[in-house]
Amino acid sequence: MAATARVEDGGALADGRHVAAIVLRNGPVSARILAYGATLQSLIAPDAHGRRADIVLGHDTAADYEAHQDYLGATVGRYANRIAGAQFALDGVTYHLRRNGAGPNSVHGGGQGFDRQVFDVAEVHGGRDAMVRLTHTSPDGDSGYPGKLRVSVTYRLDVKGALTIRFEAETTRPTIVNITNHALFNLSGEGAERAATMARLMIPAGRMVPVARGNLPTGELRDVGGTAFDFRRGRMIESVIRDGRDPQIVQARGFDHSFMLDAGLTARPHLAARMEDRASGRWLEMWTTQPSVQIYTGNYFDGAKPGKAGHLYRMGDGLALEPGLPPDTPHFPQFGSARVDPARPYVHVMVYRVGVLR
Repeated sequence: MAATARVEDGGALADGRHVAAIVLRNGPVSARILAYGATLQSLIAPDAHGRRADIVLGHDTAADYEAHQDYLGATVGRYANRIAGAQFALDGVTYHLRRNGAGPNSVHGGGQGFDRQVFDVAEVHGGRDAMVRLTHTSPDGDSGYPGKLRVSVTYRLDVKGALTIRFEAETTRPTIVNITNHALFNLSGEGAERAATMARLMIPAGRMVPVARGNLPTGELRDVGGTAFDFRRGRMIESVIRDGRDPQIVQARGFDHSFMLDAGLTARPHLAARMEDRASGRWLEMWTTQPSVQIYTGNYFDGAKPGKAGHLYRMGDGLALEPGLPPDTPHFPQFGSARVDPARPYVHVMVYRVGVLR
């Protein structure tokens, strides 16, 4: 059967603008993408018994995403994660960014990043694959970042049920870029009683990035061997997430850390993480071309804000697998480089693959 792509009304924002929602379907797997924030609103996949369920945390309408800036499923940028002091230097010039969140730092683009923008729907089609391409132009100086940045986010759902997200960005001036998707998953189903942290997680990474106050990196790259952060052979998240003997678990109230992938920066996507949920029989893999993945276990969900169908999300109800560069990379060259120049556009390809255990 051919894959399908259709455009729906995703709801209205506070200023009255209506936001497009694009539904991609290929076989039993479907994804719904909102133009607001180029957001992955849902990913519906069958369990081991063929029962389909949404495995992505989120909200029901565009207005809900606007009212609750929790980044659920959103495209985040210009720079995903944290930049200390809300500033960075490039070619001898210091740029001051918009501050947001706790402390004098900039997080996920400074509070008015890509997650708060209505993207243009540039292309939609079905066929062998179902796809949508969304575009947005960030002006020079936007939230303090130099360069006019033309951004493209393409979602493509193939016949095997793999959802590929391709981020591209072109700048008019040297700048920094780190774009990712901020979906939080629960393989038992969004709103399920079973916590996402009851899944088994594998990460092919021998080093992680320790954090200090404000969850900012110390600059160290630490071996995971013998610690709660060793997921190389796979382990249940619940078995280590409450290990108060590990200062890093205490600092982040769980996992909110970057893992340096053994494959590093690659031209083609490589496996960065695999989750397995025995209760539903579902598995999810995340592949990326980037050198690290941020693992976040929803540590600040307190049941105070409703999500889809009025579900109150609690700590551990979702797990984020955010590929990209580690937080605060502009201040730590040992992590890599976030620099993008006019002659060298930014490209990041990530893939969510879903299936059932045999």
